[in-house]
Amino acid sequence: MLSRGIDFCITLLYWVWFIFGFLCIFSWRYAAALFSSDSERTFQGLNSCFFQILLSIIGRTAPGQKICIDDEVAAIRSSVIICNHLSYLDPLLLIALFPRHRTIVKPRFFMMPIFGQIIAKSGYLPGDGGGRFSRLMIHQMDSMPKFLQAGGNLFVFPEGTRSRSGEIGTMQQGAIKIARLLGAPIYLLQLRNTEKLFPPGKFLFATRKKNRITLKVLQRLEIDGASPPSSPQLMQKIEEAYRSAEP
Repeated sequence: MLSRGIDFCITLLYWVWFIFGFLCIFSWRYAAALFSSDSERTFQGLNSCFFQILLSIIGRTAPGQKICIDDEVAAIRSSVIICNHLSYLDPLLLIALFPRHRTIVKPRFFMMPIFGQIIAKSGYLPGDGGGRFSRLMIHQMDSMPKFLQAGGNLFVFPEGTRSRSGEIGTMQQGAIKIARLLGAPIYLLQLRNTEKLFPPGKFLFATRKKNRITLKVLQRLEIDGASPPSSPQLMQKIEEAYRSAEP
């Protein structure tokens, strides 16, 4: 009971940062970023900084939780990153790690006040490129080669939703097709144990448990521009790499 009470208080602290950290510290910075000569880059940097601070708060308030990221992962640039998905923390961790980043976001988030404008200005892609999002998707895809050449990374979670079992879920072809279309190097990352800190379907962070979150490179795939693999072939390679790495 005491442990749950502590988890509750610390979880509220994280939400205080989400709400008041944004309103009091970051909101005016985002407003100023609208007038930047490279607003997308500035927005991405602010997103990264915001979640770096959150991870720092987690590190201080959940001392049993250790986050271990391989140096090879932190050095990735100009690539498409594919990662397994275990917790809502996963994208926040990658945003904090890569100041220059884009990712794919569920369309409903683009319709949220303020937050929708932030992710659009950050260069993020809607998960559904049809209907009202078609123009945004076309713009983001047209600018993607230049973004990657400048050192940015596109990271995606092709499972689309969090795995509750820890095992790799069914891959969605949309993310795989985008990775294939861009022709950039593809890094397959394996993330472990974020679901033990913030379990799917739970409100409380498990801050009193001992846990080691790891992020490492499983494999690097090169796309042959002259003879690229088909989407099903690429999906098969990715699924095989993840399934062979499962405990």
